[in-house]
Amino acid sequence: MTAATLLWGVLFSSIGLGFFIYGKKQKANIPFVCGILLMIYPYLISNSTTLLVLIGSILTAIPFLIRR
Repeated sequence: MTAATLLWGVLFSSIGLGFFIYGKKQKANIPFVCGILLMIYPYLISNSTTLLVLIGSILTAIPFLIRR
């Protein structure tokens, strides 16, 4: 693990926490699920910073692109 991987993981996990709290309070499924995924996936991808940033960016954009 590199320092970049750790910092990106912390960034996307904190964004995920925000989505999780928002989705739970507003009873919105898409931000809730994306928040959970953003908090979990940095533990699964620990060797590729590029893949970590790519997946994190996609999961962060999904609640803004899909509105229900």
